[in-house]
Amino acid sequence: MVNNVEGVALMVNYFKFLGHQLKGWPQQNYYLFYFSLGCQIMTLVSTKITPLTIITFIGTTLGVLCVLAINAAKSINGWLGILSAICFIITGFAAKNYLSIGEQLAYVVTLDIPVLLSASWNVNMASKIRKFTGKTWVIALVSTAIVYVVSGYLIGAFTDDPRPWVDAISFAICLTAGVICFMRFNNQYIWWVASGVAQMVLWFISFRQGSATLAMFINSSVYLINDVLAFTVSPWYNKKIRAKVIAEETEYAAKLSTTSKHTSGLQHSSI
Repeated sequence: MVNNVEGVALMVNYFKFLGHQLKGWPQQNYYLFYFSLGCQIMTLVSTKITPLTIITFIGTTLGVLCVLAINAAKSINGWLGILSAICFIITGFAAKNYLSIGEQLAYVVTLDIPVLLSASWNVNMASKIRKFTGKTWVIALVSTAIVYVVSGYLIGAFTDDPRPWVDAISFAICLTAGVICFMRFNNQYIWWVASGVAQMVLWFISFRQGSATLAMFINSSVYLINDVLAFTVSPWYNKKIRAKVIAEETEYAAKLSTTSKHTSGLQHSSI
């Protein structure tokens, strides 16, 4: 009985933690989310509403929340990333942008799931941000180039992807960015900016060729705005905001720990 009660208490605390992860973002992040939401609603209602457009709308909304959470150094991006990836995989398959599917799976494997399982991300991640060295710059750039060449060749040779090399550059940059992000390097945002441009090109071409809705292009443009914004108001780069986030997370962790101990004490005293 005690174990069941403690399990419920842990779940309640976890959901409180997730709720807390949606708070304390830079104000500009919230403004960007509502701007994106408005654009996506207008795009949705201005076209024929189908299951695919609804799935795309849900995916883009969760996807924007995900990148804004990363911007704010909040680990709730793990859940948001997994849910949005499911939607984007369906959208990518419909558009025959097959590497965009690989891109989403890569995010889930290299970033979303590890973030959910990693204590270093789930406990005051802002305090663990670091920068590239000369060696890591070389590794990141060479890795991006290798993934681009290999993925572009393979997707062009073995699928009917109509845009293999455009698809490949977006995939290569995004895959590398996800790994860099999980490793907590703030240099990720150079890759994210490049990926935003690459995705805008990919989805604009897809839209012009009738393979996708305009919503994905709008979503990519919002991602790009978020990535540029990160250089100014994100804890990844802004030391003042980083210190504020670290202080808030430390205070919240202490409060949560005190609450958990108090709850545990009441449970044992009632036995």
